[in-house]
Amino acid sequence: MLSHIVIVGAGQAAIQALDTLRRKGFSGQLTLVGEEPWLPYQRPPLSKKFLSGGMEREKLLIRPQTFYAEHRVQTHLGRRAVEIDRRAQSVRLDDGTNIRYDALLLATGSTPRHIPIPGANLSGVHLLRNIADVERIRSDLAVSRNLVIIGAGYVGLEVAATARAMGLSVTLLEQTDRVLSRVTAPQVSSFYEAEHTRQGVRLICGTQVSALEGSQGRVRSVVCEDGSAHEADVVLVGIGVGPRDDLAQAAGLECLNGIVVDQHCRTSDPNIYAAGDCTSHPSIHYGRRVRLESVDNAFEQASSAALNLLGTPTPHDKVPWFWSDQYDLKMIIVGLSQGYDEAVTRGSPASRSFSVCYLREGELIAVDTVNSPKDQMAARKLVAARARPDRAKLTEPSHPLKDCL
Repeated sequence: MLSHIVIVGAGQAAIQALDTLRRKGFSGQLTLVGEEPWLPYQRPPLSKKFLSGGMEREKLLIRPQTFYAEHRVQTHLGRRAVEIDRRAQSVRLDDGTNIRYDALLLATGSTPRHIPIPGANLSGVHLLRNIADVERIRSDLAVSRNLVIIGAGYVGLEVAATARAMGLSVTLLEQTDRVLSRVTAPQVSSFYEAEHTRQGVRLICGTQVSALEGSQGRVRSVVCEDGSAHEADVVLVGIGVGPRDDLAQAAGLECLNGIVVDQHCRTSDPNIYAAGDCTSHPSIHYGRRVRLESVDNAFEQASSAALNLLGTPTPHDKVPWFWSDQYDLKMIIVGLSQGYDEAVTRGSPASRSFSVCYLREGELIAVDTVNSPKDQMAARKLVAARARPDRAKLTEPSHPLKDCL
């Protein structure tokens, strides 16, 4: 019988686990350890409304302060977990506090990748992951004219859109030959490249950044391997994130591109579970291990972990989905498209409302939608059901996606 559950990490996964544990009847002690001084908050607005100043910090909170008192949660905020003693079943914090647990849930999330080039430590060079990062970036942008973004993934593109709306000159540099190359088909990349160019972003793909140069300790330009240099008052590095699994590794837990868990969210230690961006988990649907960086997965996996902690066997096998807001465009990706052998476009990208359906041997494995809510809703059911759509109907947007079987 569990009497004390400790959660390390204070993001979406942590708050969902707390909520699920109490709603499902857990009456024991709950302890939350968070490295940041703030209560759990939403991260998606950081690159958009919060960066632009259109959202106050308090509005980011997932639950108000009263939630933690009402749910009898002891919080240790602004404290970093530095060691797990698996034999003693305790977690040591950076202030020397030791917290014993009956069960431990790791929800440590992910961390931005640093760029290993000269000048990366100059003032004015930023990563974007938390509130403090954004407040530093926003302060710099307020007195700057030229922003250079390295990396054209979700964060890079979202910040580019936000910065253009703020009136900044934006240069976006991408190492691969197209934007969003890791997650979308070329036709979706082309659409977003055209949109950002139309909005005034200077977009350069297929370029490798070699150094950041500055004067008096502050960045002044971004230099590429081809010899080109781009004036910069501020630089954002957005080249992806890695799992925060250092604590788990030091404790001897199995880690491989994240904390390895089974379908019930258990780590290699039966008293320790994990959920969210930090985990590598088996996807029954796709037949391989995945590590997902999404709010939806953090929400669903933490719910499953909580139920398993309470003795209700619950496999975690949801079809994931992701979203990105740029300008007036809402892109929602349902499923994982890696390994597709055909990408079918529904509708015209010129209309600013279209979808791309990914097929593998006739099965619908993923759908990207841009301003197409009906296709997005249908996609969630069809991908989960392993639907095999009629190819002729699929290409005709007048046929609702749900009727294309």
